[in-house]
Amino acid sequence: MLERAFEGAVAPVLAGAGITVSGSAPYDLRVHDPRVYREAALGGSLGLGESYMRGDWDADELDVFFAKLLRPRHDHAGRTLPNLFLKLQGRFLNLQTLMRSRQVGRQHYDLGNVIESMLDRDFRLYSCAYWGRGAKTLEEAQRDKVRLIAEKLKLEPGMAVLDVGCGYGGLAAALARDYGVTVTGITISEDQARRSKKLCEGLPVDIRVLDYRKLADALPGARFDRVVSVGMFEHVGEKNYRAYFSAVAGMLKDDGLFLLHTIYGDEGGADPWMNRYIFPGGYIPSTRQIEAAREGIFHVAEDIHNFGPDYDRTLGEWRTRFRAAWPALEAEYAAREGGRFYRMWDYYLSVCMGGFRARRLQVGQYVLSKNGIPGGYASVR
Repeated sequence: MLERAFEGAVAPVLAGAGITVSGSAPYDLRVHDPRVYREAALGGSLGLGESYMRGDWDADELDVFFAKLLRPRHDHAGRTLPNLFLKLQGRFLNLQTLMRSRQVGRQHYDLGNVIESMLDRDFRLYSCAYWGRGAKTLEEAQRDKVRLIAEKLKLEPGMAVLDVGCGYGGLAAALARDYGVTVTGITISEDQARRSKKLCEGLPVDIRVLDYRKLADALPGARFDRVVSVGMFEHVGEKNYRAYFSAVAGMLKDDGLFLLHTIYGDEGGADPWMNRYIFPGGYIPSTRQIEAAREGIFHVAEDIHNFGPDYDRTLGEWRTRFRAAWPALEAEYAAREGGRFYRMWDYYLSVCMGGFRARRLQVGQYVLSKNGIPGGYASVR
């Protein structure tokens, strides 16, 4: 009887999004264990994700399922206890302290081979590719993203560039090799640092395991012509945004440029399932939060460029590559999460695809300056 009540609460939400339980469409929900209704009703995104990892339900086209579910902007999940608890934590606690900052490196970025299996072969960029210049492959789209960043930063040979959150080193290597600049890259992941150093061998690139809050101590007196930060701001957290922008500004010359590439949404927040299983301490900022945090530190937003739909396509490419690589990876990762790693990772990529397709999530690039570029800034697309 109780399960029927939970089903009665969940089914109308799905129906409102055009999803039928046990329907024939590839995005329809196939229930293998009715406890999924209780999990979804009480636990929201956390319950839905955990029940999927257990195999309690399926949808052939999981990304379409989430694009349809998220598009109507149902807010039931936001009222569940896990979401409320996470919001209260974020309001009263700093979940991204210096002590906590290494956790996401250990839990996620140090996974290494599974992440590398998805990425483009040339740059190994774990961030949204740029499809706006007609790219046909992930390799071409990531190459265009590198060029886009270099052009927006107006790079010139001999410049010094700071890469905050350098990932697996592809951007640093490309900028040093193709644009004649020197690059200092920082990451909180030991595995990323190791792979970055290998990729950047023979190039004027210095890779360090370092939190952004320690930049001034680790690089006393250093000033850079340009700073770039791609896909790292999502780990900073609202309580640290001012400290982040201050740390970056302290490393940038007064006439320099800072390019921030980040995911953002209408409202800042974190997802309980994603926070527990994929990105501990992750927090998606809103545009309002970004603007409020940079004001008085970076006085001018020279350029703002939204290309959110490009992440849906990028994630789709990553998912295809992950699925193809899984037979070779299974022995290494199958024991993680009680043997649920494949379903967890596939779910992560699929739900993100749905979020960007539904336009609940955006990705974009901000070009910021301390004092404004004399004569104005020429935008690049």
